[in-house]
Amino acid sequence: MTVLRSIRVAAVQATPVVLDADATIDKAVRLIGEAAARGAELIVFPECFVSLYPSWAWAGAAVNDPAGMDEVSIRLWESAIDVPGPAVDRLIEACGSHDVHCVIGVNEREPGRSSSVFNTMLTLGPSGLLARHRKLMPTKHERLFHAFGRGDDLGVVDTPVGRVGGLICWENRMPLARYAVYRGAPQIYVAPTADSSEGWQALMRTVAIESGAFVVSAIQYTPTSAYPKDFPVQLPDSKTVSPGGSCIIGAGDSGYLAEPLYGEEGILVADCDLRAALTHKSWFDVTGHYSCEDALLRLLTAPGPALAPTPGSGRSAG
Repeated sequence: MTVLRSIRVAAVQATPVVLDADATIDKAVRLIGEAAARGAELIVFPECFVSLYPSWAWAGAAVNDPAGMDEVSIRLWESAIDVPGPAVDRLIEACGSHDVHCVIGVNEREPGRSSSVFNTMLTLGPSGLLARHRKLMPTKHERLFHAFGRGDDLGVVDTPVGRVGGLICWENRMPLARYAVYRGAPQIYVAPTADSSEGWQALMRTVAIESGAFVVSAIQYTPTSAYPKDFPVQLPDSKTVSPGGSCIIGAGDSGYLAEPLYGEEGILVADCDLRAALTHKSWFDVTGHYSCEDALLRLLTAPGPALAPTPGSGRSAG
């Protein structure tokens, strides 16, 4: 399906109802309606929006509190959702009611198969669940909570709002993972994250330049007060666990269509002219005329040189 028209997208910067999946789904359904009322056809929610992201702001200190860490893990599993399952059905119903598509980050469990929890990105539409991607490599402290994805789900989805694909948070720092998505020719690239840094903004600009796609990045805004009073580990003294930074970036090197939002909840919207984006591809098509795949794959698969002994390693040269 080739879509060459203007699509209005939305990046939802919102606070989950922490560790309460049902209430967070209620909020997501409401926000889908609000974004649709502003004309959005594709609505992107943050990483692990349903309904807890294991933030370094508290997870780093929690490693010294084994009992608290175990309790967080149990409650994270209890509040994770099944895919497919009733929570997903409610989101699909909301998409159908408003004739929109939605990308949302969830904690996913597999009851009856394992006790692992995955950091998962779902792509949904009126017709149902269109794609499920599990984060390949949880970052440092995230590995205390999240299992590893298999990497067999990096496809791009054809939808009535264009070809939609993307990665979760620091997967976007992985050049080969990005390239795997680029090979699906996404027109709209989605990047739910928990990274509020300036470096993340630079990375999203890079993705827009490389891919020639419009980039929609959604980040939680999470004040410390949003956590339940009986949260099992100590929270930071700061008022905010995640300050946000959601943004929408134009295809190629065309800059922000919606500037980063910090310090509050909000819905960013922007119009993405998919036909005009073809101009960028005529200059630089990362998986087309500019790919040089044959030459570069030979370099990637060629055997590397033998490593010389590290000075001072104690290995003799004999």
